[in-house]
Amino acid sequence: MTINEQQDAIIEEFSFFSDWTEKYEHIIQMGRDLPLIEERYKVDENLIRGCQSRVWLHADCRDGKIYFTADSDALITKGLVSMMVRVLSGQAAKDIAEAQIYFIDEIGLKSHLSLTRSNGLLSMLKQMKMYGVAFQSAG
Repeated sequence: MTINEQQDAIIEEFSFFSDWTEKYEHIIQMGRDLPLIEERYKVDENLIRGCQSRVWLHADCRDGKIYFTADSDALITKGLVSMMVRVLSGQAAKDIAEAQIYFIDEIGLKSHLSLTRSNGLLSMLKQMKMYGVAFQSAG
């Protein structure tokens, strides 16, 4: 699936929930379903700066595509990073670097996050896009 197809799938999933309690439960469940990052990647160099919670993000480039693994010590934050991983993992570096991420606004997430969580989400996205730029340059 393309980045936009992944985003559209998330938007469709969230359309089934009538209130934010259900949406938060879904975000938490997505975090629980996130494949765990290997312990050896849970190092300071892989921490996302700007997140209130601790969030580790590892990127691996194989066959011109970037694969992300992540983890967080907070349930909601782990769910947020899981959505970003779902949308961007397995995509070409150029596509990640140039991606227009719209699902966050479309599902109303931005207006339901605290300022610190919203900033953390933007930091995750920025870091993932930086990996896209870096691997694009290296490749």
